[in-house]
Amino acid sequence: MKRRAFLVSLLLAVAFTGFGLQAADQGNNNRYWVGTWSTASQAGPIAGRGGTPPVIVQNNGTIRQVLHVSMGGETVQVRFSNEFGTTPLVIGEARIAASAGGARIIAGTSTQLKFGGKTSVTLPPGAPALSDPVAFSLPPLGNVTVSLYLQTATEKHTWHQRGREMAYAAVGNLTDANDFPADSASVDGFYFVTGVSVLAPKQAEAITTFGDSITDGYNSSLGTNQRWPDLLAARLQGHPSTDHLAVLNNSISGNRVLKDSVIGSGNPLENQSALARFDRDVLRRPGLKYVIVFLGINDITWSWFPFGGGDSSAEDIIDGYRKLIVRAHELGVKIFGGTITPQRVLAFGGIPSDEQRVSGEVKREAINHWIRTSGEFDGVIDFDKALLDPAHPEQMLPAYDSGDHIHPNDAGDQALANCIDLSLFKD
Repeated sequence: MKRRAFLVSLLLAVAFTGFGLQAADQGNNNRYWVGTWSTASQAGPIAGRGGTPPVIVQNNGTIRQVLHVSMGGETVQVRFSNEFGTTPLVIGEARIAASAGGARIIAGTSTQLKFGGKTSVTLPPGAPALSDPVAFSLPPLGNVTVSLYLQTATEKHTWHQRGREMAYAAVGNLTDANDFPADSASVDGFYFVTGVSVLAPKQAEAITTFGDSITDGYNSSLGTNQRWPDLLAARLQGHPSTDHLAVLNNSISGNRVLKDSVIGSGNPLENQSALARFDRDVLRRPGLKYVIVFLGINDITWSWFPFGGGDSSAEDIIDGYRKLIVRAHELGVKIFGGTITPQRVLAFGGIPSDEQRVSGEVKREAINHWIRTSGEFDGVIDFDKALLDPAHPEQMLPAYDSGDHIHPNDAGDQALANCIDLSLFKD
């Protein structure tokens, strides 16, 4: 009887599983959601206090931001967040449109986003919201705008500093306007929008880049999509064998593996450590298959400063990498390690001293040796080798240096993108 009951249960399970799969195929034509653009969230400035960064959020105002996607699609969803808000965020209307440059959109492309069939949504403090799926033609490597009309803004904002794309602000509901007034406020960053996904074929997958200001695009040309993750996406989209891969950039300037960072004074910008934000900013991304970790330089250099929170050894940083590796592998995600690039930073007030430079270089070399030889990452991307000056390995090649000796220029970003072996993304 037990054997018969087991067989009946097994047949029922198979029958219902088959029904579920068939229904899923009929419902979405064998497709699923994959991220094509994303950004990492930060606790932004407090309204009315000014400081760093500038505040452009206001009640009864529209924010329009430009997003550069990787993979295209015909059906999209947009994710919003009040992750760091302390009061409800009321979005009165939201629209997606094809960008015509700056705050302009291409006429006739403005498409309303809804939330459970409604045109407005309220996000409680700490909560995200995902728009309903909407038909929208999204070309690969295209630029789109997402416009939000805020009836009631939060006191403390969820935003992303920099990203090398502009956000524009104006009074009133201008979500459907083809352009903004000439005197509109603007800032380099993203407000409240954290992701765009497309309904993609089953073979589609996402790569997330997880780094600091080098990956965030600091000192790359503004509004030209010259961050190395953008250039990697262009390489992938240029090959039929890899055009099913999207690239998501979830990097934050000033980010460290082990410790939180606080940037600015009076109205500081909070910056959670990689260990603290890994699950939210990386592992929760739809369609995720691969992660590129390119972090550690700030763990070395920030320890030189009084506000850095103390010293971090090479062993401490390596232990942090191991914690990320275990968490990625738990979900079947492959994780690649990027070597730390030259860190001969400019001195401020005598910091770093010659002794600190030597100590930092010893740490960097030890960490890079471990990344290259330990075999603990699923693969290695040698960013250090791509940028260094062969005559002075502790320094960046001058042709790739943006001028501060730590952040690459556009040519350096291209070198970073070019050094990645695309076969890493073929199972």
